[in-house]
Amino acid sequence: MTHSPTNAQFQAVKRDAATDAKTHAKPVKRVGILGGGAAGSTIAIRLAALGLETYVFEKQSSLIDGPPMCHLHAGGNLYREIPDEDCVALLKQCIDIVRLYPYTIDVRPTVFAVPTRDAGMPEDLLPRLDTLTDAYHELIEQDINNKILGEPENYYQLYSHEQLIELSKREQVAIPSCVDEWMIPVAKYLDLNKVKFPLIVVQEYGWNIFRLAASAQLALAEYAHAHVFTSTTVKQVVAVDCENCSNIDHHVRKWRIDYQQNSDILDNEAKIDSIEVDYLINACGFRTGIIDDMVGVNVTRMVEFKSSYVTHWGETGGQIPEIIIYGARGTPEGMAQLTPYPNGYFQIHGMSKFITLFNDGLVASTKDSAQPKLPAQYVHYIEDGWDKAPLQARSQQSIDYVAEFVPTFSSARTVGNALYGGQQIPGVDDTLRVADVSLYPNLHYARAENVKASSTLIAADEIVQQLTEMGILDNDLPANHERYAHQWAYLMHNDSVAIDKVARVLAYERGFPIPMADVNHNLRTDILNNLTTADV
Repeated sequence: MTHSPTNAQFQAVKRDAATDAKTHAKPVKRVGILGGGAAGSTIAIRLAALGLETYVFEKQSSLIDGPPMCHLHAGGNLYREIPDEDCVALLKQCIDIVRLYPYTIDVRPTVFAVPTRDAGMPEDLLPRLDTLTDAYHELIEQDINNKILGEPENYYQLYSHEQLIELSKREQVAIPSCVDEWMIPVAKYLDLNKVKFPLIVVQEYGWNIFRLAASAQLALAEYAHAHVFTSTTVKQVVAVDCENCSNIDHHVRKWRIDYQQNSDILDNEAKIDSIEVDYLINACGFRTGIIDDMVGVNVTRMVEFKSSYVTHWGETGGQIPEIIIYGARGTPEGMAQLTPYPNGYFQIHGMSKFITLFNDGLVASTKDSAQPKLPAQYVHYIEDGWDKAPLQARSQQSIDYVAEFVPTFSSARTVGNALYGGQQIPGVDDTLRVADVSLYPNLHYARAENVKASSTLIAADEIVQQLTEMGILDNDLPANHERYAHQWAYLMHNDSVAIDKVARVLAYERGFPIPMADVNHNLRTDILNNLTTADV
């Protein structure tokens, strides 16, 4: 596991950097990444693989411990309101990033249902699904190893009312092996009188945050160039090599990062360490505006506090797919999302303001600061954890919300924890789902703007291109070709068992049931079994 470095280790890093500058004809370039979430960790893997001295600063005690995630948006079918081109972008990004993190996926379909109270119709979604099917087919033609969602013709399937009635009479299979078997529990548990037909089944899988964190941690451990400082707070960033700094179009070539170990803060020690870097990457998530203010960049953005809830339902009779009930976001009838984990645990989103969303949870930046200010209560939740009473109340409301459509889910019980955090939204559109990075070459600065974790590798690619154009990276590095072939070093000798071990520790340390760190069906095994000998 990655642990916070000791002060001696910090001093060694600085000595090594000084030695590099003296002994290399071409000094090693250094990049500082502020934030070790999905964006910061992925960008760090990308840059460390290319030989850059990469320094990641993360306030939490482990990587990728942020807003709720649970679903691989391989087509973006949760979002009826976004354009088709964004859905295709999400499909491509998801396939790309899963090849970096293949052991993070739980292979099971997602069922989409339009409730009878909704103005939309299932047929409205079919043209988009056909577009996505064609796009998936094209990706496979480009590279057979992109076939991570099964056969293109099976990307989505439709189920009529008659089919579901027939399936409801069949005996449930504990471990489904085909779509019909996945649909048996849906036919048995879903209130078929409250949804329109056909139901749509799409090969959008589960995405496990604990396994994502474990994968990133193991990947970064592969590189001597990667320096991960967890339990560390960045106090400020300062331009140290700045040309014409009084001008709005000034140029910065180096930044100084001042940071402090959290243990020193707790011990009331004033010691602050510093390191100079040639390029600064802001991957602070919902706190990116704080760094923008330090850098002097004016940005318009929003931040939204969101939460999902962990429950246990021991009456499923076996594995079930993810179930989505469409609804208008932010209304009392917003989308319901029931996401399965092993051993009867479920994560619930309810896109209304008494479950996942909050009345005052969406805030915007101002002309005086690029950092939107969340109400103090939500900052308290993020930094110190939820207060027990409101967490229990919202968790129970989430159970009741799902039970309207899955009546027997009323027997589910709260677990006493939630996945929550602040999500950044670039610009002023709170329906935005596709964004990656903003680049400021004159400032040697980039800001990751990932609304979805699937776009983090694309953001890393754009930063690599920028660094190459600036001369910080050489052209045609072999490791750059390896990225596009997805020849990631840590995958050579880490498998699902290695990910299991680290993910379970992370789940335990974060106060979640350990089974939530596991998956029922590992994607990597499925892919390897389907490849030819030459491909493997």
